[in-house]
Formats: sequence, structure tokens, C-alpha cells
Amino acid sequence: MISIEGLKKIFTTTNNRITAVDDLTLDIAEGEIFGVIGYSGAGKSTFVRLLNRLEEPSAGKIVIDDQELTALSTNQLRVTRQEIGMIFQHFNLLWSRTVKDNIAFPLEIAGMPKRAREDRVQELIELVGLAGREDAYPSQLSGGQKQRVGIARALANRPKVLLCDEATSALDPETTNAILDLLVDINAKLGLTIILITHEMHVIRKICNQVAVMDEGKIVEQGDVLDVFLRPEQHVTKKFVEQVMGTDDDHDGVEKLINTYDSGKIIRLHFVGDTANQALITQIARSFRIDINILQGKITQMQQGAYGTLFVQMDGETDEIARAINYITDETSVEVEVVQDVE
Repeated sequence: MISIEGLKKIFTTTNNRITAVDDLTLDIAEGEIFGVIGYSGAGKSTFVRLLNRLEEPSAGKIVIDDQELTALSTNQLRVTRQEIGMIFQHFNLLWSRTVKDNIAFPLEIAGMPKRAREDRVQELIELVGLAGREDAYPSQLSGGQKQRVGIARALANRPKVLLCDEATSALDPETTNAILDLLVDINAKLGLTIILITHEMHVIRKICNQVAVMDEGKIVEQGDVLDVFLRPEQHVTKKFVEQVMGTDDDHDGVEKLINTYDSGKIIRLHFVGDTANQALITQIARSFRIDINILQGKITQMQQGAYGTLFVQMDGETDEIARAINYITDETSVEVEVVQDVE
């Protein structure tokens, strides 16, 4: 669907040259929700603006749906941009226009007849959950409602690709989750390819299938979101994963808890993937003659399933504890590590 090869953007000032995007090569599949994450200055916002040529690349090639954007004339690009929607961090709404007039604006530019335009606007209002707010002005809307207008406007010309540049950064956590749920719904209903630019790993965790990590203008790591969480290779990636899962220092409290037990085993359970059994503790307690105490842990849900770690203490007869551990190892996808034998 999207193929990017050797993409580069150099900004030249009086005193120096700044390479914002540096020889970036990437493939994004059709219908995917693809996340690009990086800290401020990593080049991610410049990258997304290159995708629709709001910024002109210094070098490289961008192909979307078999059409090379970097080879298009100005007039050809104007038409092609209708197939690439974009939403922004600060909404970029027209403050003198109502909700319905903001959504209709790109349709007016495209020359759609009034009746067809009105029908399309109403369809989009229903899609993004703004029924009843058609005649409101942006100043009368909450942040989440403004972003819903931005999403509807970006979808007006039925694009094949939706670019989201820090689309939730100005929103509170509850509203962020609502907007992310909306993007997932739109992706499922329309089969739209979504490229989501962010500096927040929990956004990637919640809705993305694939993620690319940017640093100093380059892609330094890429893969399935679950794989990147499981095996982050670069230092910058590890820092992002810590945003969601915490650091090794967070496990220090477990060592103190271990010292309060004088029998049994301390077990670390590592949950991975869509077959991770969330009811495992209950099953173990019911099936085996052992006491099981949860000490500490965190499990988070991603698009591809659960990921996280749980520390537990198992107490009882040695053979029965061994049977419980064998059951977890053999019958579930949960990985087991005996951290300490307290006996």
C-alpha cells in the first residue's frame, strides 16, 4: 500500500544544515494501523508531512497505492491529496464555521454538488458521534468533539490513508481513549490505512498493529507491537516500553515481600499474546491443593493480546506446587520462572 524508500529531508539555515529525516525506508500494509513513535526532535512530524508533500523531500521516493507521489506535478498532487486525510494535534478548525460547515469545506473545494455534500456531511457526523452538534461552533465544543470534527473533515473525500499527527496529545486520558476507539472503529468499518504519529507508548499499545521507532531522523527499530514490547533492542525503545510497563526498579518491592515468607516458592508469570489466560490464578487455586498469593505485577492489553508480569507465592506440598507449575508450563502460553525457593 505505502512504500517509502530513501526518504530524506534537510532544512538549510544561514548557519547550518539540519537533517530532520535521514534515509528512511519503510513499507506499510493496506488497512493497517501503523504507529510511528519518537521523542521531540526525532523527525516524526516532518516525516508525516512528507507523506502528503506538505513538506517537499530532499531525496527519496514515496509510493501510495502504486502512485509515486514524489513524481507528481502540482496539479496532480492537488487531486491525489484528496486520497490522503490528515488530522492534527490542535484540530486546525475554521472557527467562524459550524461543525457541519467545517466538515463540508473539503467537499466544497472538490466541487461536490450541494445536496450530495449535505448527505455526505450528515453521514460523517453520524460516523464520528456528533449527532446533535451540527450547528455548534468550535468554541462551543470540548477538545474531544473538536478532534471528532477534524476526523470527519479528514474523511470527507473518502481517503485511502489517514495521517494522524499527535492527534491525542492535547486531550485528557479519558478523551484520548475515546478518540483511539473511534480510530479503531473507522479502520474496521472503512478498511482505512492509518499512520499514527505519537510520543506516547500507551497510544501505540492500544491500537497499533505495527510500530516504527524514530530517533534522530532514522527508523531505529520496527516490528509487531507485541514483539517490540517483548524484546526492545534500542535504548530509546526501552524507554518507551517503560512508559507502559514500568522499570526493573519497580520490582524492588518484590524482594522485600519475599523476605516475609518462610515457605513455598516465589514465581514470576510472564503473560504474552492473545492466548494468555487472564483467569489463571483462579484456575490454579481451584485445581491444586496450594495457597497462591499475588505479590506484585502489571498486565496490559494490546491489539494482539495480553502482555505483562505477575509475581506470586505458591505454598503447599512440594509435589503439588510442582504439578501446578507443570500445568502452567504445559497447558497455557504463560511463561514460568521460579524466582526463589523459600523452603
